[in-house]
Amino acid sequence: MSTPRQPPRRPGPKPAPPGARPRTPQQRAADRRGGPARRPRPPAPRPGPRPQPRAIKLADPRRRLRVITGALGLVLVLFGARLVQLQLVDSDSLAAQAGANKYVEVKLPAERGSITSSDGVVLATTVDAYDITGDPSAYTPEKSHIPDAPEQAAALLAPIVGRTKEQLATALHTPKTQWAMLSPRQSPEGKKQIGDLRTALAKQVDTKACRAQRSLLGKPADQGGRQFLDDACFNPLASVTAEPTTRRVYPADGLAANLVGYVNSDGVGSGGLELQYEHELAGTAGKTTAASAGGRTVAAGGSRLTPVPGSDLRLTVNRDIQWAAQRAITDQVANAGADKGYVIVQDVKTGQVLAMASSPGFNPNDLSTAKSAQLGNPAVQDAYEPGSTAKLMTMAAVLDTGTASWDTHVTVPNTLQRSDRVFHDDVEHETWYLTLAGVLAKSSNIGTIEAAEHLGKTQPEADKVLGDYLHRFGIGQPSGIGFPGETRGLLAKPEDWSGSQQYTIPFGQGLSVNALQATSVFSTVANGGVRVAPSLLAGTTGPDGRYVPAPAGAATQVVKPETAKTLTEMLESVVTDEQGTGNAAQIPGYRVAGKTGTANRVDPKTGKYSGYTASFIGFAPAEAPRVTVSCVIQNPVNGHFGGQLCGPVFKQVMEFALKTLRIAPSGSEAPNLPVEWKP
Repeated sequence: MSTPRQPPRRPGPKPAPPGARPRTPQQRAADRRGGPARRPRPPAPRPGPRPQPRAIKLADPRRRLRVITGALGLVLVLFGARLVQLQLVDSDSLAAQAGANKYVEVKLPAERGSITSSDGVVLATTVDAYDITGDPSAYTPEKSHIPDAPEQAAALLAPIVGRTKEQLATALHTPKTQWAMLSPRQSPEGKKQIGDLRTALAKQVDTKACRAQRSLLGKPADQGGRQFLDDACFNPLASVTAEPTTRRVYPADGLAANLVGYVNSDGVGSGGLELQYEHELAGTAGKTTAASAGGRTVAAGGSRLTPVPGSDLRLTVNRDIQWAAQRAITDQVANAGADKGYVIVQDVKTGQVLAMASSPGFNPNDLSTAKSAQLGNPAVQDAYEPGSTAKLMTMAAVLDTGTASWDTHVTVPNTLQRSDRVFHDDVEHETWYLTLAGVLAKSSNIGTIEAAEHLGKTQPEADKVLGDYLHRFGIGQPSGIGFPGETRGLLAKPEDWSGSQQYTIPFGQGLSVNALQATSVFSTVANGGVRVAPSLLAGTTGPDGRYVPAPAGAATQVVKPETAKTLTEMLESVVTDEQGTGNAAQIPGYRVAGKTGTANRVDPKTGKYSGYTASFIGFAPAEAPRVTVSCVIQNPVNGHFGGQLCGPVFKQVMEFALKTLRIAPSGSEAPNLPVEWKP
């Protein structure tokens, strides 16, 4: 049996020895074809030196993998660390920063307390108001399409808000801002007037013709476009807004303005009682958080601290008596051609100030019309030499120490040489033979010097005694009301009195006081020798509505009651006796005790004597005193004697006060102490 013949095998590829490089695809194809692989034809050699063959080193894939893996691991570690920092370490601070960016703290102002007179009539209060603001960026020619948009808005607003067109236009000519204050604290009436006008203009602008004009804004000229609008199609008040706020108002205008004071543009007390009681009146502001967007508050948040309103002040001032005092002093300052004047009315029993009026005054509702010199309260801020009204304290010392009595005989020559000076009385006269009461009635400087010399065995001893009594009466010390800018006056220590002061101080020159100090001296005598510290505050009403009376003024016995009674009778002679200097202060039906004063005035600008200070201080009814009234006029031109200028003012104000307080007329006659004696 024959074996079939096998076809001849083509020689195949030999197995690759261990460690050999893998065969290329061309080699494997050649193996299948049974022949050697065809190599691609090499390119034609280029002329020049033959390049050396470059050795090719293949990258290690495992090393590359390790590098990539390490880099990815490092990135993941950094991401993880940052996440831990954000989520755990900095989470609270980041949340706070996010809240700060999202929410803003908004201050909630407290309502300022009111100031009222003793009978509850409002002298200062806070009312709703509106800040009129505008968006200057809306008034540019590019946005408004009106070349004079700010001027048009200013012309409409000026008559309403009380500012000039130039001021308003300037405020709106700030295109880089979106907010400008045009007029602060306008009344609700002003806000309504602006709103009504804006609405009326909006209706005018929203016409068919104006809408057609607006549709062409910004279009090319060949399409009928236009750059500007007609004035009738522009609403100048469209970007004017009214933001709610508050405003301090003084319903009585200038009544008691120098006493009550005023607030500044931020609503903070800057003068008078508004400044003195700023803490009580202002209350405590609250706050809340509100969401903000684009720098503007858009919604209130959840956190809120409610503001606490300020307390209301009730003064001791009687509104009607204040009005009478202010009218009287204003008229007389004008008649006398004086620089200024002031009147104080005080309750002699309580020390409470019933009126404190000054002229010239000011209107706190419109500070722009006031001069800086008018904004103070000269009744307590001016220091002046009192002149003869201070003789009452000298007589008090003489009587209280038993040095002399009212009927002690005093010989008064026309001139008196003391130290390096020659002293005179106000008028030339023959030698006077006066009682001590007559020395006071005729206001003799020489007689007062002679009486004061007997207060001690030596002049220094006499000076010390007189200085002690002046101190008891409150001279050279704060009055006790704590008023801002109050002067304590000037009173040197007795051991420091100069040669001339030893003799001028007894009759009221060489020392200075404020008008409230001088008034308090007479009230002390009227109150039986007991000085009650003056007061202006009757009480306060807190945010809870509870009224708390102010504490009574401190009481000090200055002179004996019998001394005060004798002094009162001596003061009556000043008014009732034909030779007295205070006849103009007489009031029909009432016994009046008082004293005139005519002093050389120190000019505050030069520090030298120039002009006069005229004054009169007295109380009534003399037999049972209730009210003290003082009048001071500085640098008068038409006359200068205290009795002549201030006597009538005293009478006018005292009469009004007695009737207002319903004080019964006197039921007895004045004692009419003799003022002269015959040698």
